[in-house]
Amino acid sequence: MKYIIIGLGNYGHVLAEELSALGHEIIGADISESRVDSIKDKVATAFVIDATDEQSLSVLPLNSVDIVIVAIGENFGASIRVVALLKQKKVSRIFARAIDAVHKAVLEAFSLEKILTPEEDAARSLVQLLDFGATMEAFRIDQDYYVVKFTVPKKFVGYFVNELNMDEEFHLKVIALKRANSVTNCLGISLTELHVKNELPGDEKVEEGDELVCYGKYRDFQSFWKAI
Repeated sequence: MKYIIIGLGNYGHVLAEELSALGHEIIGADISESRVDSIKDKVATAFVIDATDEQSLSVLPLNSVDIVIVAIGENFGASIRVVALLKQKKVSRIFARAIDAVHKAVLEAFSLEKILTPEEDAARSLVQLLDFGATMEAFRIDQDYYVVKFTVPKKFVGYFVNELNMDEEFHLKVIALKRANSVTNCLGISLTELHVKNELPGDEKVEEGDELVCYGKYRDFQSFWKAI
């Protein structure tokens, strides 16, 4: 896919770099020359422009990309003006970052396709980490349902996945198992990487260091973690 990312601060920079690494075509834009310089070798192209200026904004191929992402967060006024100009130019798919509730409320008035709340999401992830007291990652599907990845507890080691009774006992559906493999990088250093098993193993046992990916309600994950 092809993206324009406006605002190349910490958030926009990481977003651009990661999307580019996944093979997407990224066009970056920022008013700061140093920010553009720091990303230009990692994306398809990057422009030093003031996106709040309508004429400058027109330099970007706004209507020939899949999504335009407004990653500006610190400058509330600039963020809102850029979004307004994009709507004026009839850009069909706009994602915009909101840094607080007021910012989000104003952006909601533009009926954008998606409002990004990285600070809120990061805080929620920390709450989940503290709540579970374990190394885990969670993706919220809606208000109640989550997909959660976590390292298998020691008491699971040696059991088959279907013996864990996650569904019956905790109402959690196991959707993937990640297993550690030893690999050697270009410097000859041995590293451990986790890879998803294409099929849940029916004839092999859970090993120490494996990770489970499960789907279910957050309260069921809480009950599960308390039980183990």
